[in-house]
Amino acid sequence: MKRVHLSAIIILLFVMGCSNSEKKETTGATVTEKKQLTAQHYYSGFPLAHDTYNTITTASDGRVYYCLSSQSIDIGGQYYVYDPKTDKIEHLGDITEICGEAGAKAIPQGKSHSNFYESKGKLYVSTHAGYYEMIDGMEMMVQNAPEGYKLYPGGHIVSYDLATGKFEDLAILPQGEAIVTMTMDTLRQHIYSISWPYGYLFHYDVKKDELKNLGKVSANGEAGKPGEDYRVLCRSMVVDPRDGIVYFSTSEGDILSYHPDWDSIKKVEGVDLKLDYFGKYDPTRPGSMQYNWRRIVWYPEENVAYGVHGNSGYLFRFDPKEATVEIVQRITSEPSQKSGMFDYFSYGYLGFDLGPDGETIYYLTGGPIYIDGKRVKGVEEIAMGAARGLENLHLVTYHIPTNTYTDHGPIFYEDGSRPIYVNSIAVGKDGTVYTLARFKHEGKEIEDFVKIQNPFGNQ
Repeated sequence: MKRVHLSAIIILLFVMGCSNSEKKETTGATVTEKKQLTAQHYYSGFPLAHDTYNTITTASDGRVYYCLSSQSIDIGGQYYVYDPKTDKIEHLGDITEICGEAGAKAIPQGKSHSNFYESKGKLYVSTHAGYYEMIDGMEMMVQNAPEGYKLYPGGHIVSYDLATGKFEDLAILPQGEAIVTMTMDTLRQHIYSISWPYGYLFHYDVKKDELKNLGKVSANGEAGKPGEDYRVLCRSMVVDPRDGIVYFSTSEGDILSYHPDWDSIKKVEGVDLKLDYFGKYDPTRPGSMQYNWRRIVWYPEENVAYGVHGNSGYLFRFDPKEATVEIVQRITSEPSQKSGMFDYFSYGYLGFDLGPDGETIYYLTGGPIYIDGKRVKGVEEIAMGAARGLENLHLVTYHIPTNTYTDHGPIFYEDGSRPIYVNSIAVGKDGTVYTLARFKHEGKEIEDFVKIQNPFGNQ
């Protein structure tokens, strides 16, 4: 659920209008950022391409699979793959057609909101709606379909066979719920998802072809009323590969868990994410991820998970066996740390993952812009997941074994414009970084595939 304010619209127009600004910024009156990275943007062939969250992944074949979202009521989101060897993009399919709903005249499968997960020669991914209805000033799942259209059928779990190039529709969520969060125990082939907007936890057993609803994870999720039963939903889950238990967070800061052998969801006792360093929040209000972690990944070397809190940008270490959460350090960009302020994307950033070496975290985050020594400011609050103002995109890496933090500097396209609305990341085997970001194509702003130079290649 998202709420739209006039201030949000104004700042969005500001961001779009300034995306071609000059790339020389100062972190004061005299200091210029010296390190910079260059990004190359691609046009995949989809003119309606809108913001994508999470859905870009490098598979074992070395190719990069991704989704381009759609806000259209008639055309769904699209899957593509990029081949680094040929520098070519291939269209894999329309999501609505893959789900068997082409011609149904229903709200389409407008996007995916999860990464692709690879298991036994197949990729697994989930689907979400991209077309919404404004109700009481808020962006909601369509409840009153336009004449001639049906309501959203529900989010799907689909697979893609890497050998044959064929998609298979595996399951659909009931009650028209979309899938906003998904992860997979790739060893045991169990898929876990959190639905939107009400926030049910679903478990899909691939081998048994069985879907189970475990109930709501946090009040009425993002369908709730702000100030009462509204709760922003966790966007990232992690599986402990040792025992197959899946973990996720809540806006109140609780860490919840589930295992296929259990009858219900369990709270991890003795630990939570309600830390002073993360800030102070009212879990019933929209506009941030509250005490939820933003993104979390498993680190096999230590048998722990590393995550980032979206608004404060603090890296933390979660040990599920010891039931502990330890702050590591703040991994926002250097200019952001110097400013002492939260970054401008209200939910924080999803572009956070382990690199191909298995021990370096790659993080696409924000960095403030300074003009004549003054920080370019945005709006103070925004009741949705969106940018509160214009900022630079930075690539930060953190090498876990040596505790080495590196800000590789801001990222610019070759024409000097900035990638914006970045909430995804994939790292190739050669260290090239891939994401999905906005840029101008034939006079129109779209979000499409972007390749960023290897940050370690020029150092």
